Amino acid sequence: MRPLAGKTAVITGSGRRLGLGEAIARRLARDGANIVVSDIGTPRDAATSADHTGSSLEMEAIAGDLRALGTGVSVFACDVRSLAEVRALAGHAADVHGSLDIWVNNAGIGYIMKPLLEVSEEDWRAVIDVNLTGAFFGLKAAAERMVAQGRGGRIINIASQAAKSGFPHAQAYTSSKHGLVGLARSAAVELGPHRITVNNVCPNHVTTGLGAWQNAYFAKVVGAASVEAYLAAMAARIPMGRPGLPEDTASAVAWLCTDDAGYITAESMNVSGGEEPH
Repeated sequence: MRPLAGKTAVITGSGRRLGLGEAIARRLARDGANIVVSDIGTPRDAATSADHTGSSLEMEAIAGDLRALGTGVSVFACDVRSLAEVRALAGHAADVHGSLDIWVNNAGIGYIMKPLLEVSEEDWRAVIDVNLTGAFFGLKAAAERMVAQGRGGRIINIASQAAKSGFPHAQAYTSSKHGLVGLARSAAVELGPHRITVNNVCPNHVTTGLGAWQNAYFAKVVGAASVEAYLAAMAARIPMGRPGLPEDTASAVAWLCTDDAGYITAESMNVSGGEEPH
């Protein structure tokens, strides 16, 4: 079964190995969709250092793996903080693959974490610009194409458990993810008549490359004896007994892209093993 055959999906922030974006791209490719792998490609400033962003080489390597799944794959570098670049990404998808049907706003900054009194104006703007404004630009550019095509579409934001609950040292991050809830609700009302659904997927902690950095950081914040002890305590409070996997989020995204989810819009779906029940 390839329920997404003939469709084209753009996944922003999908250029890092072991990331949510890579897992989402792999799952949608397995389901038959053409894939546009997109990431910033090269550092642009202090907020987008090489340690935390997908390089052009890494994007090409991921694309090579996806092509082995038998679907069309292309690569396009994009800074989601630029509406012009995001519109160019949407145009690339339609021009190269024939349509734009699925847009996943996955690009995000989750590595600027500080105590409230140490957060600078630059820190705040860096996170909001990527996580919230970047998602708005993606939604806008995708909707422009989808409305013009007249065949509906799916827009999915990768939010977070932080879209529902607050966390220390994550003021901008939590605010940006809460903002995605309002963005999806508002956009869904306007885009519904065009058969375009807009939803959020809200995973709890996932040990991606970024997640490993967060494990080390927050283990120190809470005074855990080790990263292993921190993760054990995390697992103990999750009803399903483990943190999330990239594939858990990818599966939720894949379902929202199918015809079976055609009546689901304006929702913020928890993928948290029961840890986040509201």
